[in-house]
Parts: sequence; C-alpha cells; structure tokens
Amino acid sequence: MLIIPAIDLKDGHCVRLKQGLMEESTVFSEDPAEMARHWLAQGAQRLHLVDLNGAFAGKPVNGAAIRSIVDAVGIDIPVQLGGGIRDLDTISTYLDSGIRYVIIGTAAVKTPGFLHDACNAFPGQIIVGLDAKDGKVAVDGWSKLTQHDVIDLAIKFQDYGVEGVIYTDIGRDGMLSGVNIEATVKLAQALTIPIIASGGITNLDDVRNLCAVEHEGIMGAITGRAIYEGTLDFQAAQALADELSGV
Repeated sequence: MLIIPAIDLKDGHCVRLKQGLMEESTVFSEDPAEMARHWLAQGAQRLHLVDLNGAFAGKPVNGAAIRSIVDAVGIDIPVQLGGGIRDLDTISTYLDSGIRYVIIGTAAVKTPGFLHDACNAFPGQIIVGLDAKDGKVAVDGWSKLTQHDVIDLAIKFQDYGVEGVIYTDIGRDGMLSGVNIEATVKLAQALTIPIIASGGITNLDDVRNLCAVEHEGIMGAITGRAIYEGTLDFQAAQALADELSGV
C-alpha cells in the first residue's frame, strides 16, 4: 500500500483546498520543488500533483512549478499529474517532460472518446480520476454534480484500458473526516484495475482501515492536508502500511 503525498498547485504555490473550493485554500509552501524533495527524503514512493488552476481553466497553468518538481525528483520516483488535461498534445508534453502517469478527470466524463484515444496513444500511463458524492460523479473542479453512477463509469473506463482509478469522496476531501472505506471498497470490488483512494485521510487509523481492505484492489492512498497539518506523520504512515502489507 503506497501512501502518496499530494502537492496541489495554485498560482505556483503548494496549497490544499477544502472540498475543492478555490477560495478555501491554505498555502503550505511557496516552493513546490522543495516540498517534493522533502517528501522524497521522507521515503515517498510516488507523488500526486494537481494543477488546480488548470482544472478550473481547462488547460495547463502551473507548468513552471510542475517542471521544477519533476526536475527535483528526477527518475527516483514516479509522478502522477492531473488538472486541465484536455488533449493528446498536453499529455504528450507532460510525459515527455518526465511525468509518469497522467490523470484525466473531467474530460473523461464529458468526452469519453478523448479518454479512449489517450489510452490507445499512451498505454499504461493514463489514470482516470473519478470524484464522487453519494455515488454520483462530479466534474469541473467538483463544481458540477452529474447523474453518472461512479461504478458504471469506472467499468466503462476500465474497458478503455486505463491503468487505474483515483477515487475521491468529495464530501470528505480536505475535511480530515476519515476515508469513505465502504464506497472505496464497493468500487474496487467492481473492477480488476487498481484503485487509489483519496479524500479524508486523517491519521494512522485510516491507514489501518485501508490496509485491511487492500486485498480488494486498493493499491494506494493520496494524502494532503493531514500530512501538512500534522495529524498524520508520513513516515509513520508508510512504515505502518509496509508492515501491514507484509513488505
């Protein structure tokens, strides 16, 4: 089970949002590259980047900060990136720059043909991000709730050839209220590709609860606010996950 630090980028800074609201952001670092080096030194085995401005603008915005992070960690650990990715050229540019996995969220829901083309063009490097509340998928930086059932969409995208699914319970993200284990397991059981859990991780109990269902197909968990505010010690979390996973 990987514990994956999140670096959310807004205006070139490392921030965290509460429930996806741009006006509810807290700046944790003005040097995202230094933050990436910090998590690498702490033993992170993967990083999760989000171009928040890009997610709202529908195009890349924090390119300079993203490049600085990739340069900082080099080839030591894989970096996955989402936010504002709407065309194949953007994916190609990111992958060429050293990003290992590209995350497609809103565009996957709105234009599934694009996701299908991306999976064909870049096999093994496309992850779909599904953000949901009460089982329904949200798009456009969580500002719009659709009528799409998250499990139905995930099964369709699995057939397209996505590498995995990042599942975020947007009712809990940034709220330090615990992971929605039941919904995450339900999704994992419906799929054969791995799930990365996101949203609500608060402390070591959440890590224990996720590791207990790892066998259902949950390969990692993204954490942000908890490791920045100190309710979760990253090194202790990864050590516990390794112990419980028998690493």
